Amino acid sequence: MEQYSDFAFIYDELMNDVDYNGWIKYIEEIIEKENVKVQNILELACGTGNLTIPLTKKNYDIAGIDISDQMLNVAREKAEKEGVELVLLQQDIAELDFDVTNLDCILCACDGFNYITYDDDLENVFAKSHELLKDGGLFIFDISSHYKLSTILGNNMHGENRDDISYLWQNYFDDEQNLIEMELAFFVKDANGKFDKFEEVHQQRAYTEDEIIESLQISGFTDIKVYGDFTFEKPKKDSERIFFVCKK
Repeated sequence: MEQYSDFAFIYDELMNDVDYNGWIKYIEEIIEKENVKVQNILELACGTGNLTIPLTKKNYDIAGIDISDQMLNVAREKAEKEGVELVLLQQDIAELDFDVTNLDCILCACDGFNYITYDDDLENVFAKSHELLKDGGLFIFDISSHYKLSTILGNNMHGENRDDISYLWQNYFDDEQNLIEMELAFFVKDANGKFDKFEEVHQQRAYTEDEIIESLQISGFTDIKVYGDFTFEKPKKDSERIFFVCKK
């Protein structure tokens, strides 16, 4: 079952509590802390452009890549309404193919790499990112932590009932493969007041920090910093989002 197809058109409404401005502020704090001049950014798994559009408004030259054409269509519609021109490419980041090299920064936010479930594919995108960056360029990304996927989300059901949208979210965690399978059912009210049902199945890999660092090192990165939950401190055992900052 395809991920982020029908879900793409209600994604922003369900994610309206995410502080994207705070996310951008943190990214810019990382850039400042690393003392790197960043003008151009390649954003992997850019989704509906919730970081892409405001970063473009801040005068970064940014290109976005995502596997879901539906998510990119939503991003294009939002950008057009806001008078923003976006460069967007439909592509599987596990098979990243980008022609521009010597990039200042490559970014992947909102746990995009958790969707890459095979070590070889992860190392491929890391190695390609290393190749595309300029010397001294930054590779910034985050993952949902192993703790979050295995303990908070794993083998639990979540749901919400809103006026126009309701959803059920059933998760199953495989301890042997460190994979979480998320079965999502959405009920969306149409113009006649009736609810249409959509279903998707998502799968993510729960990586440990050591697994990510090892893959980064294999791919050529040696300057690697790891932070927890939008801070500049080491992740804690119960940190839910882990950030990696790598300098080429």
